[in-house]
Amino acid sequence: MIAAIVAGGKGTRLKDVSGEIPKPMVPVGGKPVLQHQVELLARWGAREIHILTGYLGHVIEEHFGDGRRFGLAIRYHREAKPLGTAGCVAALEGLVGEPFVLLYGDIMLDMKLDDFVAFHREKGSAATLAVHPNDHPHDSDLVVLDDKRRITAFIPKDRKPRWYANCVNAAVYVLAPDVFRHIPQGLPSDFVKDVFPAMLAAGEPLYGYKTPEYIKDMGTAGRYEKVSRDLASGRIARLARPNRRPAIFMDRDGTLVEEVDLLHCVDDLKLFPFSARAVKTINGSDFLSLVVTNQPVVARNLCGMEEVREVHRKLETLLGDEGAYADDIYFCPHHPDRGYPEENPIYKIDCSCRKPKTGMIEAAAREYPVELSASWMIGDRTTDIQTGANAGLTTALVRTGIGGKDGRFDARPDFTFDTLDEAVTFVVEKRPQLMCAIAPVLEHVQARTGDAPAVIAVGGQARSGKSTLVTLLARTLEKQGVATRVLSLDNWLVSEKDRTEEMTVRERYRYGAIERDIGRLLAGETIALNRYDAYRRSTDPGGAFCMDGARCLIIEGVAALDVAGLREASSCRLFVDAPETLRRERFFAFYRWKDMPEPQIEALYRKRLRDEVPVIEASREHAQIVVNIR
Repeated sequence: MIAAIVAGGKGTRLKDVSGEIPKPMVPVGGKPVLQHQVELLARWGAREIHILTGYLGHVIEEHFGDGRRFGLAIRYHREAKPLGTAGCVAALEGLVGEPFVLLYGDIMLDMKLDDFVAFHREKGSAATLAVHPNDHPHDSDLVVLDDKRRITAFIPKDRKPRWYANCVNAAVYVLAPDVFRHIPQGLPSDFVKDVFPAMLAAGEPLYGYKTPEYIKDMGTAGRYEKVSRDLASGRIARLARPNRRPAIFMDRDGTLVEEVDLLHCVDDLKLFPFSARAVKTINGSDFLSLVVTNQPVVARNLCGMEEVREVHRKLETLLGDEGAYADDIYFCPHHPDRGYPEENPIYKIDCSCRKPKTGMIEAAAREYPVELSASWMIGDRTTDIQTGANAGLTTALVRTGIGGKDGRFDARPDFTFDTLDEAVTFVVEKRPQLMCAIAPVLEHVQARTGDAPAVIAVGGQARSGKSTLVTLLARTLEKQGVATRVLSLDNWLVSEKDRTEEMTVRERYRYGAIERDIGRLLAGETIALNRYDAYRRSTDPGGAFCMDGARCLIIEGVAALDVAGLREASSCRLFVDAPETLRRERFFAFYRWKDMPEPQIEALYRKRLRDEVPVIEASREHAQIVVNIR
């Protein structure tokens, strides 16, 4: 591999950081950014690097010498006057006879460069540009790709259309020697403004190599500080191939954007107010943000493929306007049912990509280094939950959009949240915090000996986050090899139709039946368990339930620490707490999902404050562990 680095910049915007040294020599993590680049190139087999210098070029030459200490040869080319990003590269004409990697000296990156070069050779490309979405596409030069990743156009940052795909030139290239035909000798020129558009106009094959690896310019003090933090935290290295990364797969309609039946007009797409914030949280983590959506509007002939792409361009623009981006968007245009006179027969097929089939997720896993076993599927339909289950992902249902009421599949989510933002915040931020909180419980269960199962009671106010914590606890125990069963006290609730206005929380939950059934269960018996339907607020027969050899039983519910018999049977007792403002917000969202009118929700909330909250708050004193969820 041969490489070149454009390293002639003054770094005016970094003057407070750089002082009187060339911008590529600004230290990041104790060594110049240019040295990070040289070491990266050496790691991936570069044998020769041409460093194109200008301002204070002697500082660079003195630091790197002939390159032998890095295991390669370094040659220098100092420009007498500034010639732009491309003009200085003309000095290499006749010296480089094979495709070469070109970097700009103010970029911090970690890429698997051999894959990049292999992609260039496979495509027979004249110039291959590393491209990616970023959090400021509005002031970036954009690249337009077709389905084969061939570049069809360049969009300068000052001439953008209303809606555009967030595909940004990352300023890392593989160039064939033919590029020199488009770079004038001795004249200033720029790759983005001059050379690449000229090559495109001449019919040269240009391609975009889409990668989620870390590539970030440090041309401003703010970006320099972020790069420094990312290096110190190890994030730059973690995002590089061949490391595999978890992904959050998101449904589009009803999850990321407002639900519109058969949305096909670009004007109808509207982001939820929280969506950009949620996606931005993903972007700041090690998770990939990927959208997977069924779009049968094409098969139904309501629109064509280009109209769907325009809708997605609007989605990417709206996210970008708020500093967020999807790493990629996958959509299925098919529909298996035939017989409609207006249908488009080309797309009326039983495909492998339509959810709940896993074709779109599999495609993402081929194109990106996705660790599926650590990934999540978030959506508002049972179809999304079934898709995640089929692909081996952890699933989360959100109560926006359809809110799981479609009834297409008998698929139960691993977790349920009110919104995408709440789901993502849990996955990225709260889950690690809760893992610390439940560590003593895990140790308690693992330390138990004998035949009797560990019994964990988890109580707390309604909508405090008990079910979420219990699911995390149960899944963690299962991963540790502890067979675990979970019971919700909601299954002992009296159906709404059988309640009276005077009933207290102790009567609604049928304390006597709880104590009797749990006692029988722990004695080794099988009990007949009801199933409470939260949406209909009714209880139906749910079948038989037994311990089946499990080593741990987790019982969760509002009254878990208030039921004396259950308290006594428990070897570990937790109380889950949440700020009242958050709990109230969740309470209202939950009952809106149940289609309850706002005044009725307010009345119910006030009633619970009187007849339930004081009783449950008093049960806190029985807890051995209080978990605060904020």
